[in-house]
Parts: sequence; structure tokens; C-alpha cells
Amino acid sequence: MVRLRWRKIVIMATVRARPASARKTRYASATRDDLVRSAVALFTTHGYASTSLDVIAARARVTKGALYHHFRDKQDLFEAAFSAVEKKVYAKLKKVLATSENLWVKAGLVVREYLQSCLDPAYQRIVIHEGPVVMGWQRWRDAQEGLSFGVIRDAIADLRAAGGLSGLPVEVTARLVCGALSTAATMIANSPDPKRVSEETEDAVVRLLGLVRAGAEAQGLR
Repeated sequence: MVRLRWRKIVIMATVRARPASARKTRYASATRDDLVRSAVALFTTHGYASTSLDVIAARARVTKGALYHHFRDKQDLFEAAFSAVEKKVYAKLKKVLATSENLWVKAGLVVREYLQSCLDPAYQRIVIHEGPVVMGWQRWRDAQEGLSFGVIRDAIADLRAAGGLSGLPVEVTARLVCGALSTAATMIANSPDPKRVSEETEDAVVRLLGLVRAGAEAQGLR
């Protein structure tokens, strides 16, 4: 009887602990999200060097101790902010890929959406300007290739598989295209008239895609 009673007590304690544990997990996740949003806003406005962890924590309405519970240091938090901005663009590009069955149209829409994203102040400041400096060039490039540039590579791979880029190696072609778009992103971010540069770049890329498509169709490829 004593053993049975203790078993009931243990079971009841476990059941009660589960909701508390779930609430704690949700709270921790919400706190981390608040810190990342705060970091994105402040890094965008003031830059990495001029933004302190104290200010980020204060804006998120959490203690500095809570910040260090989630992030090792300022760079760790910056990389989380970078990832949040990149994932937002990644989600937009993935959505675009589902809007049309025509692979050429998809490729054009992906390029257009990416160039539009380059007009976002957060993307300009955190991803284009600050990213290579804070993270180091290779780490920055690897992070981009795993997200927004990864979608562009997938679009090129789909065209290659369908015969639209017959004979062209996917990896080399993807790196050339991504390199051109990276240069375009820097031009847009550094321009006093980023909207104009974005529109001019989009027009140039769409025309080039049209030429490649015309050449492929002339050879009987799709």
C-alpha cells in the first residue's frame, strides 16, 4: 500500500511538472525571439560596433543575465540576427518557387524577389554590410549559401535537370549567378538611389535570362 501510494504521488508530481516545463520552454523561446528582434532593429539602425548588449537587453525588456543564457557573446547574437533576416528572405524565395510551373518564369521571379529583398534596410545593414566583417568572409558566405543563395542554386539545378541549361555544370553556374547577385546586392546597398539600381539590375538579369531561354528553345530544349 505504501509503495502504491508513493507511485501515485510520483505520477501526480510528474503530471503537474509537465505543464510547468512546457511554459518554461515557451517563455525561454519567447525571450530568445525578443532578443533577436531587438538585435535586428538596433544593428540595422546603429550598426554592430555602436550597439551594446545592455541596450539590446533593455529594448527586449530582459536582464543581461537572460541574454547570456541564450547567447555566448555579442557575435553569437549577431549571427542569430543575421540568420533571422536571411531566413525571412529564404521563406520569400521558397514561396516564389511555388507560384509557377514554368522553370524560366520561376528563375526570373526568384531573382526579382531577391533584388527586392536587397532594398530592406535590415538586409542591407546586417547581411550585406556587417555580415562579412563580423562573421568573416567564409563564414558569411557559407551562411548565405545555406539559405537565400541555396534557393537560387535549386532553381538553376531544376533548369539544368529539365534541359534548359544543357551542358552547364550546376555548381559553377550557381556560383557565377550568386556572385553576380552578391555584387548587385552590394551595389544596391551602397547606392544613394537603391531602388533605381535594383530596377536596373532586375532589367539586366531578366534580359539575360531571356537570351539564355531563347537559345535553349532554339535548340529544342525546355
